[in-house]
Amino acid sequence: MMKHKALSALIAVALLGGGVSVAHAQDGNWYVAPRVGAVFSDSNRDTDTSLYTGIGIGWWVNPNFSLDFEYAINNADFENDSFRPNREWESVSLGMTGRWYFGEQGSTWRPYVLGGLGALRHAAYSGTVQADGWDVMATVGGGVQYNFNERIALRGELAARYDRDNNSLRGQFPGAGDHTHYVDGIASVGLTIGFGGSAAAEPEAAAAPPPPAPVEAAPEEPAATPVVIDLRGVNFKFDRPRSGESDINPTLMEPTADSIAILDQAVDVLSRNPGVMVELDGHTDSIGSDAYNQSLSERRAQIVYDYLTSHGVAASQITGVKGFGESAPIDTNDTKEGRQRNRRTELAVQKQ
Repeated sequence: MMKHKALSALIAVALLGGGVSVAHAQDGNWYVAPRVGAVFSDSNRDTDTSLYTGIGIGWWVNPNFSLDFEYAINNADFENDSFRPNREWESVSLGMTGRWYFGEQGSTWRPYVLGGLGALRHAAYSGTVQADGWDVMATVGGGVQYNFNERIALRGELAARYDRDNNSLRGQFPGAGDHTHYVDGIASVGLTIGFGGSAAAEPEAAAAPPPPAPVEAAPEEPAATPVVIDLRGVNFKFDRPRSGESDINPTLMEPTADSIAILDQAVDVLSRNPGVMVELDGHTDSIGSDAYNQSLSERRAQIVYDYLTSHGVAASQITGVKGFGESAPIDTNDTKEGRQRNRRTELAVQKQ
């Protein structure tokens, strides 16, 4: 009972701590995961259904896979109280559980499957006799996650826990027989509360592009002073491919219809001004790793290059195609609006 109270206190602290900031839910690699539920004991244990409490620390390995280090407790009363009055079969578990999620990370509902390995410590009592020890356990199951916002999500799951127990019962209690293999059912609900770091890259929200602005050639300026034409309205159908899809699949990287209108204006201006030289620069927000964002920014710039040159702009007018990743933000990356402004492609224009 004391262990349950201590774990319940930890869960309360986790909930209070997570409630302070809910603005960036799965923007963080790490999260805390308290949960509560019930254990439906294997009939061979001769124990009642018991309360299950647990807490975990998890990490998003990628947008579809998370790994949790979990600690849990369940203390089950024996069914035959006259034979074992006021005694419990106490269980404490430690383990690692992987969860594979279906759908995109920004989805409201995400079903998942799980599998885990760990150790289970039993302490069973009968009169003056006590038997305890650690044994191997494994879990399999599935569930569904509901995302309240970017930081907090609710999990509901069902799992089967296999217990290789040869410490707590073998030969200790009459009628227990030689049972050393048990499968318990576990039903639980819990929260995941994200904190810190950058999350595994998630699909960018498809924001409505601003009305196309006229693209004008820059006036004559000294050669050392470039003029920037902002193409941040250029968005793509899918910037971040799902697992297993090619990063260079052209059908995934096509500009949107509204973006094509902006690009066509750039084609018209450059075609009518063959003396204008431009450099294509791609930029991203800070979501994702440095290496991923660098590659993403280079792809954005390359797609604009391919579009311009395939629609009549001379390749000789483009002096370079560069990606700057997340290194040159023009706004904060702490808000959705700021990150949207930082996801952009620019034309650095300079006349010969």
